[in-house]
Amino acid sequence: MVPSELAAESLSDAEHRTRTGLDPESLRRAVRDHLFYFQGRHPATASVNDCYLAVAYAVRDRLFQHGVQSLDLLLHRPDARIVAYLSAEFLMGPQLAANLVNLGILDAMREAMTAFPHDLDRLIDHEEEPGLGNGGLGRLAACYLDSLATLEVPAIGYGIRYEFGIFNQQIRDGWQVELTDKWLHLGYPWEIARPERAVEVRFGGTTEGYTDADGRYRVRWNAAEIVMGVPHDTPILGYRVKTCNLLRLWRAEAVQSFDFASFNVGEYGRAVEQQVSTETISKVLYPNDASPQGKALRLKQQYFFVSCAIQDMLRSHIRFGGTPDTFHHRWAAQLNDTHPAVAVPELMRLLLDEHGLEWDAAWEVTQKTFGYTNHTLLPEALETWSVDLFGALLPRHLEIVYEINRRLVDGVRRVYPGDEGRVRRMSLIDESGRRSIRMAHLACAGSHAVNGVAALHTDLLKTQVLADWVAMRPDRFHNVTNGVTPRRFMVVSNPGLSGLITAAIGDGWPSRLEALRELERFADDPDFRARWRDVKRENKQRLAAAIEQRTGIVVYPDSLFDVQVKRIHEYKRQHLNVLHLLTLYRRLKADPSLDIVPRTVVFGGKAAPGYFIAKLMIKLVTAVGALVNDDPDVRGRLKVVFFPNFNVKVGQIIYPAADLSEQISTAGQEASGTGNMKFALNGAITIGTLDGANIEIRDEVGPENFFLFGLTADEVRLRKAAGYDPRAVYESNPVLRGVIDLIASGALSPDDPSRFRPLVDGLLWHDPFMVLADFQAYVDCQAQVDALWRDGEAWTRASILNVARMGKFSSDRSIRDYCERIWHVEPVRA
Repeated sequence: MVPSELAAESLSDAEHRTRTGLDPESLRRAVRDHLFYFQGRHPATASVNDCYLAVAYAVRDRLFQHGVQSLDLLLHRPDARIVAYLSAEFLMGPQLAANLVNLGILDAMREAMTAFPHDLDRLIDHEEEPGLGNGGLGRLAACYLDSLATLEVPAIGYGIRYEFGIFNQQIRDGWQVELTDKWLHLGYPWEIARPERAVEVRFGGTTEGYTDADGRYRVRWNAAEIVMGVPHDTPILGYRVKTCNLLRLWRAEAVQSFDFASFNVGEYGRAVEQQVSTETISKVLYPNDASPQGKALRLKQQYFFVSCAIQDMLRSHIRFGGTPDTFHHRWAAQLNDTHPAVAVPELMRLLLDEHGLEWDAAWEVTQKTFGYTNHTLLPEALETWSVDLFGALLPRHLEIVYEINRRLVDGVRRVYPGDEGRVRRMSLIDESGRRSIRMAHLACAGSHAVNGVAALHTDLLKTQVLADWVAMRPDRFHNVTNGVTPRRFMVVSNPGLSGLITAAIGDGWPSRLEALRELERFADDPDFRARWRDVKRENKQRLAAAIEQRTGIVVYPDSLFDVQVKRIHEYKRQHLNVLHLLTLYRRLKADPSLDIVPRTVVFGGKAAPGYFIAKLMIKLVTAVGALVNDDPDVRGRLKVVFFPNFNVKVGQIIYPAADLSEQISTAGQEASGTGNMKFALNGAITIGTLDGANIEIRDEVGPENFFLFGLTADEVRLRKAAGYDPRAVYESNPVLRGVIDLIASGALSPDDPSRFRPLVDGLLWHDPFMVLADFQAYVDCQAQVDALWRDGEAWTRASILNVARMGKFSSDRSIRDYCERIWHVEPVRA
């Protein structure tokens, strides 16, 4: 009997309805059964966590029912292509509410839980989220998995099951403090371990050539270390469809976890030494790579998860009748930035050494399998690995990289004879200084398609970062502007707005976001605008309560909620926002009776543990808050809040409450941004530069509904080339000078007057991100914000039109673009 027949016979339709029914009574029974039989708890004495786990397991049963059906459907379609999304980060966010929404049973489960001591909303609030990512990269990956399933495209997300994710952030005395993210400590009910599908991953050792039985030259890798990769599967269900894909994360495990002989002779530490060493690979997200050991661990992590993934994909392909030379017919693999780029030599190694393909055939399969998404223009983020380290950990892969490079540079010389400068620029090996492998170049060489993530970003990739590659193969380069899932960032996080929209235009918009255009006809309806404002105020009250609970700061929902939440980085220019805050503060101190628009300015985001200036920027924000929040001259008209531990769950509270979205990065620095999309979809109006996806957002919502300021990317480049002098800007602008002098004076840090001197000196003598150059334009633009805010009807109209015109920025549209232009895959529907 074939697997699909076994699946069909495993449970009858009646049994399915009984065990995985979606009505309140079936759900109530499922939750009770999980409490009784799986957890050994009685409903009357069950804790919040007990009830949360029982509900989650009941929901998971229904997800995996769809998962088995999706697999069964795929087995009948051997011609269907599957997407493998390879990413070092997946910030999935809390799963319970999202899965209930996608199943369409949120209300039914709420009713079912009336029989239990804890209501559904309390359980949703109780859920922790896995911090398996650093920021936008992981949140984007999560959105794409949601959209792949919603569009019924078969897909698997491959990554690492970090035991400890991105740190939890506390603010103590104004400083960021990093605490361990123990996301597994109360159990994670959404995943299922698959130890029977474990694979071996090798490191170190040596290689040797030999001649096989057919007389062909082959290479054998004699590894020094072998670890096991154990997969853990989380189901990813689409919105109101039957497709359920997988997130498959890998945990490192020792081949021999316990040395019984060592234990018997009293060497207890040595008995578990191998286990401890091996499990370090999947222990922590992005270990500090300041030391050689940290660098080695990061490279081990990257190779570990791509090796697990490629082996898993090959095994599946061959198990169901495929051959190694047709691997690309079944799989389309996307490299989410350069972290998975070592997958290129790994697939080559497996095809050459394990499956016996010749080089040209293996290279064709490899290039047709991979696509590469570049996410950054920052030079420090374009990853490289020293040849020495790479060769020590992955000796066979270094040989393959050298051979790829030999063929690459030969090709460059044929096309551009005598242009050795181009050869050096395009080489996979950077020969300047210590020899290193350029992972972005490796990804470009091994992929049939390379894409940027916003129109400006792609243009800058083509003209600056990867110009030589574009000249050689212009057909490989594409733009796919990022998008976000409206299911999580509207339906789940903003039920009030979602309900208002559904009442106005119907319930089809969450899976067809372009339908939001129908809201335009309500923008001039006074009653609709009033309901819109009511929803926004309720969201602001919710955020105000959370702010008071987390920080003790009381803020006023009727004030303008001005929000900047994102990773703390100089190019994102949180300090430009602070300069404007201090400008407002100095005006109020000069004239306490001044009539200004009341503002609540909310910051949030994490600074990398080793990024001193970013941490100092957090301290500056909190210092400004301490200065202004209780000043009697300000009288509550200006409040400054740093909301700690920004993550997906926090974002679901903040995005719906924002009135003004701060997207103020230096033009030409932000690849795309997705926070800008989440804010606009929830009715915030953007103040921003022409950077990343801001450009496309402004084009869609209309220039009149977007607050634009600042230098363009070309103007930034030209001004730097002409010898930009930030000190001259400071000297010529008395308002700016007064603010900078206030920071430099020590008034914000009386216990350490020189504390903020590094920030001040960086702005006055270097200012690489043009903060001072854009200061006056930013202040002037904020005056335009104030003017529109004073006209509540006009502001609400602009807010409605922002939402109505954001349909392009659904991750569904992004995934359709990938499917059509890059992956060449189609939905597989029941």
